[in-house]
Amino acid sequence: MLKRLRIVIDGNACKFESKGFLVFFTMIQEELDDEYFYTTKTCLNELKFKNGILISAELGEYNQGIHYVLCKQNRKRQWWKWHFAPSMTIDLRDESGCVDLSRRKNLAIGIIVIANILSQSCENILSFFVTLQSELAFYVGCLNLYDSLSEKGEPVSFPILYGLGRRKYSVNGLYDVSLALILGEKVIGNNVNAEYKDLIIVTGANQGGKSTFLRSVGQAQLMMQCGLFVAAKSFSADICDGIFTDYKKEEDVTMKSGKLDEELSRMNDIVRFIRPNSMILFNESFSATNEREGSEIGRQIVSALLEKKIKVFFVSHLYDFSHSFYEKKMDNAIFLRAERQANGHRTFQLSEGEPLPTSFGEDLYNKIFAP
Repeated sequence: MLKRLRIVIDGNACKFESKGFLVFFTMIQEELDDEYFYTTKTCLNELKFKNGILISAELGEYNQGIHYVLCKQNRKRQWWKWHFAPSMTIDLRDESGCVDLSRRKNLAIGIIVIANILSQSCENILSFFVTLQSELAFYVGCLNLYDSLSEKGEPVSFPILYGLGRRKYSVNGLYDVSLALILGEKVIGNNVNAEYKDLIIVTGANQGGKSTFLRSVGQAQLMMQCGLFVAAKSFSADICDGIFTDYKKEEDVTMKSGKLDEELSRMNDIVRFIRPNSMILFNESFSATNEREGSEIGRQIVSALLEKKIKVFFVSHLYDFSHSFYEKKMDNAIFLRAERQANGHRTFQLSEGEPLPTSFGEDLYNKIFAP
């Protein structure tokens, strides 16, 4: 298997540009050279002991065998030593002699040492292949994902990356990968131009695609920073120093804390780890209390994050929260709204727009409770 790996690398190393892969290929070619395979094959053939085993030993104080050493045989010069070597025959009825001979065979420490070394070598090689399998499984999964999206006719592209803090963000046809895999139809993508923006607030109609868009943002950023393609027709963004999410969770069944208490506790944990030039995704955060308090909590947290140069994506139904930032006319903020047609139909696309005081929950009420 090591030789097959060397052959594959020799034939394909020139097709790679990734520094990580090139370092790996160079290591394999240097460590697993022709001399290595020749030496390994020779050693393994010798360890078959086709011509028997030669072990030297010394006699201890009580004539017991000590200092057993496995010796390498020289086939051309050793045969005469074996031919004229002194020997003895143990009578079959000599029970003590047979027991002593068996004990001496079992004490062949030389073989045990070699067996342990060979076992460790085998474990090291197996461990190498297990690690390689685990590492390559990620790339195999990415290839499978690429094929699945292509079969469904969904667009994929390789992103354009910018350095930390450049605040570049321009996407065309960005969509949610997980949604594309489970739907039997094409997914509607979004176009967003958020160049030089630190704050992106998304509002609009219920079930209009806001949370789906937020997932697609996180997925694309992760895939880009893993060196992969992204689920979009085109994608360009700056690299982030970390990606954090704050999605509301279900009610605590143990009743140890309320939803707002639990949410603020999670936010506190995030704040302890988040760094400048990171990205954080909020999905309807701080809505476990009334709008006035939730909006004030959101304003203070987001304002502190912006001061620390952290890029914020925030999906919210809190009108007081979103409109207060809109009124500031911030150059580094953009406001997106989930589209809703006059008849209540959702297009599942976002466009720039002022936050509205309603999320059109009445549409859902009429749809569910209408006669």
